Amino acid sequence: MANRDKDLEGEIYDKVVDLTEYAKRQRWWNRLFGTNSGPVAEKYSVATQIAIGGVSGWCVGYLFQKVGKVAATSVGGGLLLLQIANNSGYIQVDWKRVEKDVNKAKKQLKKGTNQAGPELNTFVEKSTEFVKKNIVVTSGFIGGFLLGLAS
Repeated sequence: MANRDKDLEGEIYDKVVDLTEYAKRQRWWNRLFGTNSGPVAEKYSVATQIAIGGVSGWCVGYLFQKVGKVAATSVGGGLLLLQIANNSGYIQVDWKRVEKDVNKAKKQLKKGTNQAGPELNTFVEKSTEFVKKNIVVTSGFIGGFLLGLAS
């Protein structure tokens, strides 16, 4: 029984390895992902990089615009309904307690403003490194993002 399981596992492994080798030999795979891994600047021409960045930026900007409108409408509508409910007497707000909680939150924010988490620092460093390596794609993305927001 154990030998049969090992044989079956070996066959599955061989098929997966064969599939990856097959994919590596395909021309479309090599054109799309390249034969080596590295910065985009080494794989594609400047025009291709700008096109890739611009199209992806436009898509993200367009979606950001649509989702932003829905979110703003939802938040504004919710606040409007809360205000109507407050004026109608359905909701009673203890404003002294709200003011006390806001002041407490302000004090906590003032204490922690000078300290940035190490996760944030590493994320900023990695993002900066990516932008420096792929400046053409990044500039195309920013342009496309702005066009997506405007459309």
